Amino acid sequence: MIRTTILNMEEGKRQKQVGKLILEEMSDIFRLESINIIDGGMVSISHVSITPDLMEARIYLSFFQIKDVPALLHKIKERSWELRKLLGQRIKNQLRRVPELHFITDDTLEHVFKMEELFKKINEERKG
Repeated sequence: MIRTTILNMEEGKRQKQVGKLILEEMSDIFRLESINIIDGGMVSISHVSITPDLMEARIYLSFFQIKDVPALLHKIKERSWELRKLLGQRIKNQLRRVPELHFITDDTLEHVFKMEELFKKINEERKG
């Protein structure tokens, strides 16, 4: 039973193809709509995950040097209908229906920076 659950969690080939397509198109939309550079910081799409029925897309956003991440994420979520419409215009020939877009903060970079700091402290303690 556990084995089938793990297998079902893996993305299928079509999910990966649609995820890659949405990642590329949404990255371009973010660039054209000037969402990628805000107040000297950067917003990028790090990953797109698609549900098996291709009806929902979870778009993971990575923020770099953004002062108020929750406020910016809220603004992006408010514009999700507009972003979905723009996406639909671009992928109308590849998909029958444009998936619902859900924007999520990807805090992987923060974890990487924290880990680097911890490793630096460990190395300094070993030397000292």
